[in-house]
Amino acid sequence: MARFHRFVVALALSTSLVAAAPALAKAAAPAPTADLVKAVDIPYEAFTLDNGLRVIVHEDRKAPVVAVSVWYRVGSKHEPAGKTGFAHLFEHLMFNGSENAPDDFFEPLRQVGATDFNGTTFLDRTNYFETVPTGALDLALFLESDRMGHLLGAVTQEKLDNQRGVVQNEKRQGDNNPYGLLRYEIFENLFPKGHPYHHSTIGSMADLDAASLDDVKTWFTDNYGPNNAVLVLAGDIDVPTAKAKVGEWFGDIPRGPEINAPATSLPTLPAPLAKEVKDLIPTTRIYRMWTMPGLNDAESVPLQMAMSVLGGLSSSRLDNALVRKDPIAVSVSAGASPFEDAGIVLVQADVKAGVDPAHVAKRLDEEIAAFLASGPTADELQRATASYLGGAISQLESVGGFGGKAVTLAEGALYSNDPAYYKVELERLAKATPEQVRDAARKWLSRPAFSLTYTPGERTEGGEHRGGAVVAAKGAPAVQPDRYWNPALGDVGPDSGMGAATAIADRSQFPDVTGLKALEFPEIERAKLKNGIELVFARRTTVPTVNVQVSFDAGYAADPRSALGTQSLMLSLMDEGTTSLDSIAFAEAKERLGAQTYGYADADETALGLFALKPNLRASLALLADYVRNPAFDAKELERVRAQQLNRLKAELNEPRAIAQRVLMPALYGAEHPYGIPPSGLGNAKAVTEATRDQLAAFHSAWIRPDNARIFVVGDTTLAEVKKELDTAFGDWKAPATPKPTKHFEVAVPKPQPRILLVDRPKAPQSVILAGKVLDAKGGDGLEVLRAANDIFGGNFLSRFNMNLRETKGWSYGVRTSVSGEKNRVSWIASAPVQADRTGDSIKELQSDLKAFLGDKGVTKEELQRTVNGSVRELPGSFETSSDVLGGLRAIEKFDRPDDYYEKLPATYEAMTPEALDAAARGALSTDDLVYVVVGDAAVVKPQLDGLGLPVETVSPAN
Repeated sequence: MARFHRFVVALALSTSLVAAAPALAKAAAPAPTADLVKAVDIPYEAFTLDNGLRVIVHEDRKAPVVAVSVWYRVGSKHEPAGKTGFAHLFEHLMFNGSENAPDDFFEPLRQVGATDFNGTTFLDRTNYFETVPTGALDLALFLESDRMGHLLGAVTQEKLDNQRGVVQNEKRQGDNNPYGLLRYEIFENLFPKGHPYHHSTIGSMADLDAASLDDVKTWFTDNYGPNNAVLVLAGDIDVPTAKAKVGEWFGDIPRGPEINAPATSLPTLPAPLAKEVKDLIPTTRIYRMWTMPGLNDAESVPLQMAMSVLGGLSSSRLDNALVRKDPIAVSVSAGASPFEDAGIVLVQADVKAGVDPAHVAKRLDEEIAAFLASGPTADELQRATASYLGGAISQLESVGGFGGKAVTLAEGALYSNDPAYYKVELERLAKATPEQVRDAARKWLSRPAFSLTYTPGERTEGGEHRGGAVVAAKGAPAVQPDRYWNPALGDVGPDSGMGAATAIADRSQFPDVTGLKALEFPEIERAKLKNGIELVFARRTTVPTVNVQVSFDAGYAADPRSALGTQSLMLSLMDEGTTSLDSIAFAEAKERLGAQTYGYADADETALGLFALKPNLRASLALLADYVRNPAFDAKELERVRAQQLNRLKAELNEPRAIAQRVLMPALYGAEHPYGIPPSGLGNAKAVTEATRDQLAAFHSAWIRPDNARIFVVGDTTLAEVKKELDTAFGDWKAPATPKPTKHFEVAVPKPQPRILLVDRPKAPQSVILAGKVLDAKGGDGLEVLRAANDIFGGNFLSRFNMNLRETKGWSYGVRTSVSGEKNRVSWIASAPVQADRTGDSIKELQSDLKAFLGDKGVTKEELQRTVNGSVRELPGSFETSSDVLGGLRAIEKFDRPDDYYEKLPATYEAMTPEALDAAARGALSTDDLVYVVVGDAAVVKPQLDGLGLPVETVSPAN
């Protein structure tokens, strides 16, 4: 479950997915707030070892998995001057082996089928987490306890040097993106020099370079004792089992020194502060920022609710005023992010092309002032509350990972000395009045603001000297934790009564993994609506929610070649009202119900979806049906949506990986092939500019039709109940008389032309390398053997390619290869963001690694065992949530698989041999037919590329 402050940020970033509702939904009475609050419950018991380790246990038997989450009270705020980045650097070292498990931490986790494993560092804490099959819990506790109590003998200068390089490349990767330097601006300007929050978690290059082996060992001794940690076990476990196992593995670890929290304060700027910076961005972005009280302060929740009403909801004050009614901005948002000791309030607006930024800034300030004067209405607060509670209830399905129940309990224990602190926040949420919320906003936002303006242009400084404790005067908008593994490619307790720990665990070998259970995929049920639409259903009753997707055989491949971006524009315009409700009323209806609607497309399919609370299902389905069947396609709204898509398109043309993808896919498939298009679906500026209302309506009529649809439902209902409601909502929907359109996959894929396509990005600290080829295979072919071979070469953290470039060379934050999932024709893609001065060397390493893999250094028995074990054992944890099951149902239908596909998948893996994986890889892959795309500083990169023996062409991304 997300705590309130985390969900508000997510809400602010997801408003573009909101869609319309029918008139009958507007009148429907939503479930009472009190009932929804009661639904958010995470029962737990706690005990404390004699060494001070606080343990929290939550029992959830829905799946045979246990989430293991270890939180240390040490983050970047604890770093002294000259040691910035140490907490995060040490997080990396904690994954590189301990005294009794000297190899990479992920190796045994992969063997047992762990899911949701990673580590993160932020201002106030460092955490490590993994969800493992119940039978592998001893192994997970062995690993976590070994690095807590038996680490230093395994920390070497070589490991330090390697992870220092990895962290510096993580920093380069973040800095290289648009707005990549924002994190430095926020902390350095809102918090004065000497404040624990003044520097960012990633730290400065100089401090990272200066870190010595003695420094990092002292850091561990000072901060990583059991008395400075919280361990949460959530899932298929009970308290007696937890006491026995935790006592065995952690009981012999001695207490560490007592930790004194750094002195902190809640600063206020002495006067308004304004700054302008340049970056490679699509349009001017205007920020207003303030500090706020920490998460334990009684005003924290009311202030977060205020920001939800101001700029978080789809129907927020700022959206309505500056994006809908007087469209001078293409997007706006507001959010409050409290940390333990203080927090950040951030309001932003992206200026519409052709509008004077000074005018937008003036109007933004006026709207903020008006909100502070009036405060929210009772209806606005109800909608903010229902929207939050819908998300909170949905996250009760996950026991661990980045946002599950273990996280909620750990945060409460670590920051508030109360694992159930989320209930305190919910009570404040439910009892908040308009006056209370207004007063909190007025108090904290009436102080001097930091006004930051980002303008398009070339940067005047990079991030290499930022992130340390610099002089203060010198969105994603929300700052995020720094993680060990890039997910884009995380006190005194009650008396335990246990007595002294007498058992010392046997660490001479890994514990046995026993009692593993097979996947029990939910029973798949089917029916047809009155008009023939197929309904595919699976029941999940863990939480009172229902997920629905109406899927159409369309996708971005259906876009006309002459009008790329049509479907994205159509989906965006569908969000802006139906024939019965305008955009604002539509968004309000969704918010009152705690529902979310969204439009989504990939290469092959278009899905129009709904997340609904069970008590509000009927009204929410009516909302979905109105959204799908009756979009208004308002010509006035089209101009606003067009400006937003053009802005997103400009943003994409400034994002290195997106640039590389726009160049690579047409080069691989050919510009006339349905897959030979930029994979984002945003199209090109000319087509988006010229698209008409009638063109979008015609596309909807042609592709969004009942005879081209299939409906998927997963959740807390029955097939009979949901079929009845869907028949009411969709059963009278009639197909048009025109035949269904087709996609032109008969277009031939061109013969590969090996070469390097170079896109110049001046001053980029990092290069993004993509390499690929189209395979002679369809997504529904039996590709399990090839995918297993790819996993070993480059498909996961432990793969050869990643271990070479990241863990051995230290040139990258992480590299991957993948076999894509298109239905008609798949591709193999390698992705490698690397430091600029190693661009050419990295391509050589890819070629060398791949040549060896396809030659005399094929799959080993050990690699096969790891891949088979991991792939089989991770299955029960891979379908923990309703959305996981929904994805499984869609894949079964998309690729025409049998209903028992996932339950029979273990036998497929267990039949694999090294020889079979080698044959699959050698039959599909080679080193001499790859097309490369490199996005980087040509002045630095081209001399390296010229020596690789391939033609180098300087190109621009397709627009």
